[in-house]
Amino acid sequence: MLAPLDQVGAGLPGSGLSWLDDLRSAGRERFAAVGLPTIKNESWRYTNLRDLAKLSFQPAAPAAAAASIDLLPSVRPEGEDGPRLVFVDGRFRADLSSTGGLPPGVRLLSLAAVLTSPGDLPGDLLADHVGRLAAADDRPLVALNSAYLADGPVLHVPAGVQLERPVELVFVSVGSDAQATSCHPRTLLIAEAGSKAVVVEHHVGRGAGTTLANHVTEVFVGEGATLHHYKSQREGGGAIHLSHIAATVATGGCYDNFILTTGAKLSRNEVVSRLDGTEARTHVSGGYLVRGKQHADTTTLIVHAQPFGTSREVYKGVIDDTARAVFQGKITVCPDAQKTDGYQLNRALLLSDGAEIDSKPELEIHADDVKCSHGCTAGELDDDALFYLRARGIDRDTAQGLLIGAFLSESLEEIAELSIRDAFQGIVAGWLEEQK
Repeated sequence: MLAPLDQVGAGLPGSGLSWLDDLRSAGRERFAAVGLPTIKNESWRYTNLRDLAKLSFQPAAPAAAAASIDLLPSVRPEGEDGPRLVFVDGRFRADLSSTGGLPPGVRLLSLAAVLTSPGDLPGDLLADHVGRLAAADDRPLVALNSAYLADGPVLHVPAGVQLERPVELVFVSVGSDAQATSCHPRTLLIAEAGSKAVVVEHHVGRGAGTTLANHVTEVFVGEGATLHHYKSQREGGGAIHLSHIAATVATGGCYDNFILTTGAKLSRNEVVSRLDGTEARTHVSGGYLVRGKQHADTTTLIVHAQPFGTSREVYKGVIDDTARAVFQGKITVCPDAQKTDGYQLNRALLLSDGAEIDSKPELEIHADDVKCSHGCTAGELDDDALFYLRARGIDRDTAQGLLIGAFLSESLEEIAELSIRDAFQGIVAGWLEEQK
């Protein structure tokens, strides 16, 4: 999987920057040493990448990245503009992007552009942040991303600045019908002290080729800052979507994450949120709807490192046909994190005999004055509720859709921004309509 890097390494943006060369080299060496994670790795025991290892991926060609894109997803009302960066097969598309309307001092840029013109960001901001949270030494796919690190979105919100409109990041996988292709975007989100921002990610696919998107995102939330980070993953049936998000939250800050998964034949969303300041908060929630032979893995880790922290996690999933879902959620409370309040809930709805869910909730508590709980259930649709609706003249498909929608509503209510909640409810409605 790394062979082409020998040929393209010198041509990657920022080649010659010592910190970046070291990061890429460390990633390459680490991945060459350990390879893809296997089911012998505890956190990967339910997701087998054996078939992925058999494929030979080539970096997506520039020609594919220049493909015509006639429609892009958005949470904005039709005709309304706003800040947006678009990446096609991991490459920035300036012609489809817009950074207008941002407050003074806010930077929304392509990583490749910043590496070419470092003066677009203050000081050593990139060198100080890229690779700091997402370490290549203990996560092979982060190492792989670091080895190929070339482009992705960078958002820097200065202290005290509050963005009025959401920032949209659009990732389009096009690929090739002739060969399997890969891209490895790196996202950097920085919300300085007292700032506030809403970021919405859209991951969609065009074409039917086999594509690998291996994303790494690093999130820094300063003192008293709030960052709402929402993601919709709707890639195509030939897509493999792997994502690692690493966030740190300072004193009084809040990191709010929500991921809705409906696409890709194999996906894994891994979120690590570390509360490094007192009274820090994090919400890590989402929903997954899979069918056919899809496999969707959700793995989360919330680390309470300081006292008076609060975390909330609500995940709900719907699984049909012979699809399989994985939920692994862990809350760790460190010895100094007294007065921690942690809550975790995962519920799955199985719509067929062949559907499967592997769920592994965990609490690891090293402090004695905490309030932590978790719940995990999996079951079928309520026959009595279904009968009640059908007895009132509602056909089976519509009745089933109503019950599934009601089931998912608890997780969707975790989305604080109402306009984005409505947009994500529309995605769920579209998935349900396709079920009929």
